[in-house]
Amino acid sequence: MNTNLSRRTLLTSTAGIVAAGSLGNSMTNAEDAKPEAKPPADANWKIERGRINQSVVSWCFNPMPVEELARAAAAMGLKSVELCDPKHWPMLKSLGLTCAIGSTHGFVRGWNHKEHWDYCRERMTSVIEAAAAFGCPSVITFSGMKGDLKGPEGDEIGKRNTVEGLKTILKLAEEKKVTMCLEMLNSRVDVEMKGHPGYQCDTIEWAADVCNRIGSPRVKILFDIYHVQIMQGDVIVRLRQFKDLIGHYHTAGVPGRGELNDSQEINYPAIMKAIIETGYTGFVGQEFIPTYKDKIASLREGVRVCDV
Repeated sequence: MNTNLSRRTLLTSTAGIVAAGSLGNSMTNAEDAKPEAKPPADANWKIERGRINQSVVSWCFNPMPVEELARAAAAMGLKSVELCDPKHWPMLKSLGLTCAIGSTHGFVRGWNHKEHWDYCRERMTSVIEAAAAFGCPSVITFSGMKGDLKGPEGDEIGKRNTVEGLKTILKLAEEKKVTMCLEMLNSRVDVEMKGHPGYQCDTIEWAADVCNRIGSPRVKILFDIYHVQIMQGDVIVRLRQFKDLIGHYHTAGVPGRGELNDSQEINYPAIMKAIIETGYTGFVGQEFIPTYKDKIASLREGVRVCDV
């Protein structure tokens, strides 16, 4: 046997085999083929270290009732159920939970188009006032979709409109001591609630520029680890770079927005340790979409991964 076989020769000789195998796999959706990891067996496990203030996002667990999710979250030591209707907040309080961030105007109609300002301001005013009364520290906000704001010029117009629009509600947020967190979303994945093609604030730099132009501690970034990984990567580098502008974090597995298990690519324990090292004391919300039959087991697994 010729032991000096070149790498190019080896690759050429195996190309047909690889191609034949790839042809059959090319029609398979990678997300559908993803194996389901085994959930932790201990249904009584609860947070042990608690160096991360963990929360769970309610919409991901639909149609599970918010109260059922809240009871499970409290039992495993979470501190919040977020982005749920304020009508549920008294129930959260009764379970020793808070709402880490309040839901407002949605990601389609945002501040980047002036014709949406009245709608955004009405929604933001209502939720900011409710958040202040309850003790919810933050509310979410969005740039909105690009629409006709194309190219570099449209990008700058959208950014300027977002800055000016947020300034119209800034005084209220500052008076009420509620932080408005601008979320960056990925615009690459064309699957409902896994990506948002056409969304304008699709880089951390875009969100950071808005925050810096406003210059208030009541306007910060919602750093969604899932979306950042898809659009830009370098998650740890970026969260360190923009640590002073980050007001909230979200999680999910890449690809697919599923569990934080070993079938996805993000090293969540390392990221959580990096977040702690920045001195961050806010909340990290579990915003993955469960694929396990036992959704609470999915949540427990993700919480356990992030309890570093």
